[in-house]
Amino acid sequence: MIGDALVVLSTAPSAEEAVSIGRRLVEEHLAACVNVLPGARSIFFWEGRVQEADEAVLVIKTRNERYAELERRILALHSYSVPEVLALPVASGSAAYTAWLRESVASVGGGEG
Repeated sequence: MIGDALVVLSTAPSAEEAVSIGRRLVEEHLAACVNVLPGARSIFFWEGRVQEADEAVLVIKTRNERYAELERRILALHSYSVPEVLALPVASGSAAYTAWLRESVASVGGGEG
């Protein structure tokens, strides 16, 4: 794994909500970058049956040490009662990008880096 980099996946019921969540995560230095991918069609089991919904996917880049706070923030901002929040460790990545990611996400102590 490259340092403590994580990619966190989430979905939202609209691109507008996804952008709103993503913007807040970046403004609060919980994420270095959030990509919003509109137009996803999700098929899932919920409330006893298979359902389908149009959603937007959030691809969130952050640091492992900030994951718990990022998850709490997504849960607070999200309209779903059980939003998707899945963290994937980064196995490798360019040195320049991962350094930028670390610098962009404030450490738990409140400072940069």
